[in-house]
Amino acid sequence: MYPLIEIQTVPIEIEMKVSHAKLEYTRGTADLEISRNDGGLQIHSRPIRLNLDTFEARNSIFPTPVRATKQNAQKGEQAAYEATATYAQQGQLLLKAKVGQEMVTQFASDAVTRDLKTNVGIRFIPTVGPEVTWDPGEMNIRFEMDKLNFDWRLNHPQFEFTPGDIEISVKQQPDVVIKYVGGPIYVPPSSDPNYEPVDVQA
Repeated sequence: MYPLIEIQTVPIEIEMKVSHAKLEYTRGTADLEISRNDGGLQIHSRPIRLNLDTFEARNSIFPTPVRATKQNAQKGEQAAYEATATYAQQGQLLLKAKVGQEMVTQFASDAVTRDLKTNVGIRFIPTVGPEVTWDPGEMNIRFEMDKLNFDWRLNHPQFEFTPGDIEISVKQQPDVVIKYVGGPIYVPPSSDPNYEPVDVQA
């Protein structure tokens, strides 16, 4: 007699995908910007300055009205002093008891000599020279070198971490397959065309 049932088991099928963890590194970069400031040479010079003051020299030739009035007043005052001294001297001589022809001649000679000394009319002009002063020269030199400016822009390195991953998928579920492999079963058994009665012995 053969078995009527065939039992078949189907195992589970699992698929596993593993993604490894990884660490990504981004390298830092640096940008450099260079700018330039131009220098230069600067020279400032001032030559010698000559100052000529000719005010007194011009006044000695053509005095101003104020100066002329002052000079004439001084000359008048000096002439008055000289005349007073002369008259006083002559008066003392005239007080003497004997006044002769020689005394009168001496008075006249003294007056003529004094006039010749004071009224010759010859003089050197200008009587006062110009006043000369000067300011010394000056030179300033300023030199400035060129300047270079460096501007650094740094990008720091970056790290990016990707964690690992495990993916599990069930491609086939477990199963039990029961299969009947026998022939048909007749009820009652006598209806089977190939039925053969069972010989039962008493």
